[in-house]
Amino acid sequence: MLSFFIGLTAGAFGGLVGLGGGVVMIPLMVRYLGFNQLLAHGTSLAALVFTGLTGAGTYYLNGTVDPGAAALLAVTAILTARFGALYANSLPEWKLKLAFGTFVICVSLLLLCKPWYAALSHPATGGLRVAVLLASGGVSGFFAGLMGVGGGSLMVPAMVLFLGFSQYLAQGSSLLAMVPAGAVGAYTHWRLGNVALPTVPGLILGIVVGTYGGSTLAHWLAEGILRVIFALVLIWQGSRDIRKSLCLKNKEAG
Repeated sequence: MLSFFIGLTAGAFGGLVGLGGGVVMIPLMVRYLGFNQLLAHGTSLAALVFTGLTGAGTYYLNGTVDPGAAALLAVTAILTARFGALYANSLPEWKLKLAFGTFVICVSLLLLCKPWYAALSHPATGGLRVAVLLASGGVSGFFAGLMGVGGGSLMVPAMVLFLGFSQYLAQGSSLLAMVPAGAVGAYTHWRLGNVALPTVPGLILGIVVGTYGGSTLAHWLAEGILRVIFALVLIWQGSRDIRKSLCLKNKEAG
């Protein structure tokens, strides 16, 4: 039952802001299920495939998914997700938390600057557009495998800032792209013993319900408000993980 509510909460956040929900699910599993960081990362990725499927379906019904962009993102993300998962297995827990926290704060600050950025540049088109999508997918896939998240925390800002996507379209396309990359990362973590299989069914059920509700709510909000919510969620989570990583580092040093 606890895993259902964790999935429900993560799915609602994931559907609302176009993330897999790992930024919410991972700390909840660590705190309430007693998972270590690595086990939480692997289990999160296994469940987040269903966040992508449910969320992308809801966004698609609202006309806010670009299948072509999602395919380009997924092509390189699939290739790099496995390497991220393998690298995560070699890192101490405090380094995982520190890297994750720093990463999400950086991308959230970029996203908050979008109104000023948009006035100073033109969206990438043609070959440059393809290159941006492939590069974003590759980096996102690596971080998805490394951090146990869907990769939307990088894909969404890249599409909004560099390609001129609306927040809605970027979030919907990101949710679709994270499905194959998440599956590859989850499989790698499973082979390494980093997935708590008995927990996954409850997480999935909660995720499906929560993601549908969050994705529907996202289309009722103004784009600017949605973008700010997205950034604030990332800043909150990043700050929390950096603080915890420093505590863990001090404990190891002591």
